[in-house]
Amino acid sequence: MRIHKFSSTEAFIAIDLEGAEASSGPVRWARKVLQGGAKDLARSQTYTYAVLGMARGGASAGISAEGPDRGTAIEAFVAEAGELVASGMYLPDAAKGVARDELASLAADDPRDTARMGAFADHCEGLGAAVVAEKTVGSLDGRSVAIEGFGAAGPALAAALAERGAHVTAISTATGMVSSATGFPAPALATSWGTHGADLVSDLGEVGHGTAIFGSGADILFAGSKMGIIDHSIATQLTAATAVVPCGRLPLTARALAVLRNAGVATPADFVALAGSTLAVWGDVNRTDDEILAGIAEELGGLSTRYASHEDGPLLAACYDAEKFLLSWQESLPFGRPLAP
Repeated sequence: MRIHKFSSTEAFIAIDLEGAEASSGPVRWARKVLQGGAKDLARSQTYTYAVLGMARGGASAGISAEGPDRGTAIEAFVAEAGELVASGMYLPDAAKGVARDELASLAADDPRDTARMGAFADHCEGLGAAVVAEKTVGSLDGRSVAIEGFGAAGPALAAALAERGAHVTAISTATGMVSSATGFPAPALATSWGTHGADLVSDLGEVGHGTAIFGSGADILFAGSKMGIIDHSIATQLTAATAVVPCGRLPLTARALAVLRNAGVATPADFVALAGSTLAVWGDVNRTDDEILAGIAEELGGLSTRYASHEDGPLLAACYDAEKFLLSWQESLPFGRPLAP
């Protein structure tokens, strides 16, 4: 892992691997973006590439600036990043605090299918997470599901879950949590998200504190509002669940993973569950959307079926697979697996 610092603004890129043909990952803005979290996000993307058999690496950028200086800082980042994007050293994905259109000038030199970034990539992530959940537990039919951190991929996730017979009985956003004993119809969630964004919970019912979702009693919990949202103390509330599935990067700490494994709760890897968008933007640009979606279901479904039966659990099984591929083109493994500290 190395840190590339910018000269024109307070920004950096954490680049995970040397010798990768390309490195990609989120670019985030905040008053202060810490390198530790960026390194963790880069590692997760590295493992996504590896588990898919792609000799590419993860990277993650941070732009630190006060609110009034945000626009100027992002413009300076984009101007200086042009050469890096052209070389493949860093391919940015708009993330917290950065809009896709603010990175538009970098798209011409990005080798990925940038036209499918944004809404379609979000759709692919939602589908992928649902497929991973289904193949991890065997069937979603009749299962109750809670989605912690319902976001841009939430409508597609809810739709894919409904298609597989599951019922979304609780969701949470930064605004709070809302639940329904009978479940929220996927079309209603999509419409409300499109109109209200994170405030959809206020549109759907009586809003409670967001952390109440961990006590919702759902069979399957999707989690991903932030890195490390499930620590060991939260994990103890989830020991009756069938599975905890990522819908955002690095939701589990290492201690949380140990608690859940000891309780027999299935924990697929975030770098597998969120691989749908990676599969969507790398490949033949002439593929149809339906072909991409079918390919995601087939590839992630196959991997998850195999990992589900591993004696060490699906997360570690995926790590073993990714690390075997990494050693086929790297002299040694990067230090540390993709888990929140």
